[in-house]
Order: sequence, then C-alpha cells, then structure tokens
Amino acid sequence: MIALLAPGQGSQTPGMLAPWLDDPSAEDTIARWSDATGLDLRRLGTTAGADEIKDTAVTQPLVVACALLAAARLAGRTALPAAAPTAGHSVGELAAAAVADVLSPDAAVSLAAVRGREMAAACALAPTGMSAVLGGKPDEVLAKLAELGLDPANRNGAGQVVAAGPQAALAELAAAPPERARVIPLPVAGAFHTRFMESAEDAMRAHAEKVTPADPVRPVLSNADGEVVTEGAEALRRLVAQVTRPVRWDACMARLRELGVTAVIELPPAGTLVGLVKRDLKGTATLALKTPDDLDKAVDLITEHAGADT
Repeated sequence: MIALLAPGQGSQTPGMLAPWLDDPSAEDTIARWSDATGLDLRRLGTTAGADEIKDTAVTQPLVVACALLAAARLAGRTALPAAAPTAGHSVGELAAAAVADVLSPDAAVSLAAVRGREMAAACALAPTGMSAVLGGKPDEVLAKLAELGLDPANRNGAGQVVAAGPQAALAELAAAPPERARVIPLPVAGAFHTRFMESAEDAMRAHAEKVTPADPVRPVLSNADGEVVTEGAEALRRLVAQVTRPVRWDACMARLRELGVTAVIELPPAGTLVGLVKRDLKGTATLALKTPDDLDKAVDLITEHAGADT
C-alpha cells in the first residue's frame, strides 16, 4: 500500500513553485489562488528569497499551493488507489484534506492563508518560540517540558520533540536540557500548536464556517492522534482545532504502519517527512517528489505498491 504525505512549514525553499508552473493550467490556478489570498504566490514561489518566504503568513499558503499543484499533476498521470491513505504535517493537513476531497484545493489554500496570517498575528501578542529537542528518553523529555511550562507542540517520532512556549522557559531548557538530549532553537515567530494560538484558532473557525466539507474519498489521518477520519465535518473541526493542539506525527506514522503502508510519496516541497519515515518506518520505500522530473518515479512506485491495496 502507498501513502501520500504533505509537508508543513519549514519545508519551503526559494523557487519551489517554478518547476510546477510549466503549463498554462498551473499558471491559471496559481493566479486564482493569488487573487483569493491577496498574495502574489507566483512571485513568492519563484523569485522571492528565503527571508521573505519564511514569514508565516506567506509560508503556509505557499506550501499548501505547491503540494496541491504537484498532486494535480500526479493525478493527471495515474490514479492513486482508493485505499491509499494521505496525511499532512501541521499546515500540510490542509493539502492532505484536499487530496482526500474533504476540501476543494481552492478552499484548502484559502484556509491556509487565513491560518498563516492569523498565526503570524498571534505570534506578536507574546514573546514565545519553539525549540527542537533531539534525543533523550521520551518520558524524561516530556517531564522536563511540563516542569518548565512548555508544550510538546510536535512529537515527530525518531527521537524528535519540538518544545513551544515562552522564550524565557525555552532559554531555561537550553541551559539545562534533559539527559542525552540536544536543544536547538528554531527560527519561527512563536509557539505554534499551543494555547498562544487561540486567536488564530478563532479566526480559522470563523472562516471554516463558510466552507462545506465532504466526506473523504480515501483514508485521511489526523495530526491529533493518527486516527483515520471518516466524516468531512469532523475532519474540518480537527483542522481548525489543530492550530492550538500538538502535532502527533509519531501517531500518524504508527497508523501508517498499522495500515500496512509499504511506500510513501511526499508532495513538494518534499524531503522532511520522508526523512522521518526512513528513520521510524524502516524498510518503507520513499520518494520525495520535488519537481515534475520525479513524476515518472512516482508513477512507478504507485504501480509497484498498488497491489498491496487489493
């Protein structure tokens, strides 16, 4: 069985849209999304520099747009088996929801723009941040975060936890990390996936009321707990709530294992999630779909692993 994964913020790279804009339909689509979001996504995804596209308000819709342009291209080449699950990391969940037909691509990009803009605004309300904690015993890492009043905002598996909360507490964590753990400050604007994002969640909820979700046409996994969500309304509710809740990517990978996934394709801007899969789901075939030049490999991988769906 094959799975399709969509990355989140932090995976962006300058020029990442450029390879996918080599046909008129993609140009038309990105122009429509630019109008809808009020962002020049074409320029941001082709000629803008790294500093400009790391802005949360820009990054989130740009990452989702890139993933969905590639997903459309892949769908034009081959049919993804109906049993093939999809999952996204953080804002990548919006792209995964569109791949599962819970949301239209237009709605997914629009929600990503609201999400990014409002999370950026929430970051300005208090001095917060995030730090990666690599290694250490999981129970000891989580206990240390609780002691400092920090949240495990991302539990990525493979010995990776991202701590989020007040800058002062993050400084304490860096000064006295858990045994055998390294603490690496992350270049983000605030404490995503924590209570500090409540205003962004409220704005997302208001926008989501204008969206009519559909029940998924394929298994779609939730960041909250790795569960397969079967109703569109519940999927949308979780997408909104996810803004203030931890990303349990470790649970998503455990679910992929339980579902019998033997191969994964990561949509662009790809690389991060296949790295986690390689470390946590050893033996699983992986492909980082970075440019249209990788489409033939993707089709071959789908063909090779489609038989496991029967």
